[in-house]
Amino acid sequence: MAKVSLSCFFLLLALLFVNINGSEAEEKVGVYELKRGKFSVKLTNYGAVVLSVNLPDKFGKIDDVVLGFDSVKEYKNDSTYFGAIVGRVANRIGEAQFTLNGKKYKLPANDGKNTLHGGPRGYSDVVWTVKSYRPDSHITFTYHSSDGEEGFPGDLSVSVTYELIQKNKLAVIMGAKALNKATPVNLAQHTYWNLGGQASGNILSHSLQLFGSKITSVDDQLIPTGKIDPVKGTPYDFLEPRQIGSRLKELSNGYDINYVLDSGSPLHLKKAAVVHESKSGRKMELWTNKPGVQFYTGNLLHNLKGKGGFVYSQHAALCLETQGFPDSVNHPNFPSQIVNPGQIYKHIMVYRFTAH
Repeated sequence: MAKVSLSCFFLLLALLFVNINGSEAEEKVGVYELKRGKFSVKLTNYGAVVLSVNLPDKFGKIDDVVLGFDSVKEYKNDSTYFGAIVGRVANRIGEAQFTLNGKKYKLPANDGKNTLHGGPRGYSDVVWTVKSYRPDSHITFTYHSSDGEEGFPGDLSVSVTYELIQKNKLAVIMGAKALNKATPVNLAQHTYWNLGGQASGNILSHSLQLFGSKITSVDDQLIPTGKIDPVKGTPYDFLEPRQIGSRLKELSNGYDINYVLDSGSPLHLKKAAVVHESKSGRKMELWTNKPGVQFYTGNLLHNLKGKGGFVYSQHAALCLETQGFPDSVNHPNFPSQIVNPGQIYKHIMVYRFTAH
């Protein structure tokens, strides 16, 4: 498989910062579709959510392969983060606090005593502005995050572009610019995938390969301890493809852990993961420029009514959230997520879908 060159995305990255500065006007919530051939993606500017991804299987049958709801209104009460962009800082911040440039910032806790995915009203719960839209190509959403929003310092201009490339690739390009204060930034895309179709049951028979030989180990609250441990020989070892459920019983609940991606050439995106579902033949490959990927197996899904009335149970989907390391603000040995005024944060994901 040829590597995906970063140079392919220079033009797309430039698009992120066209008219990104300044406050956003009150926006209406809408639904938008990107489509090329049999490949289509529906999105909404509420939470910059991916509502559906429709793909053919090896027989040509088209299915929606992401979990979600029938109406946008239902996403407003969603605690699963179905399909959303999460931030200002995705994943967990221990004790809901951090210190930056000598000042302690206390955040609202929404995951026990910790902060999860930006707080009680993170970017998954705001209305984004539609800056650019071409149904056969891309859509760009922007959001102005104010100083002090959910406890984070400084004004931040944020953007995400969803771009169809060829007939089987989806690029997600997240960007942010700190306007007046240093601030942590760690955006993530939180789609729940089931390559058999969103109403097909669990993902335990999906085959997964993860290109990360280490994990950031966590405590019983899923907060990193600061240790980076090898996966070889443990239930977290997906260095070679294997079924997700093959060692699940060795874990208390399922997978919810950040993998340290093995570094590649700085001129190319890193391959993060390959997922394959044998019955449909669908395969999803994922590349990124970020150092980590959170692998999550929908452990908290319990009898949740989704699209078409289908009830999602535990392990009904998997998430692969490329990111900076969780709780990086409290671990100096982790790669920094601090963006200083005038600096630009860039986060690229590319999905490639095939079926055979």
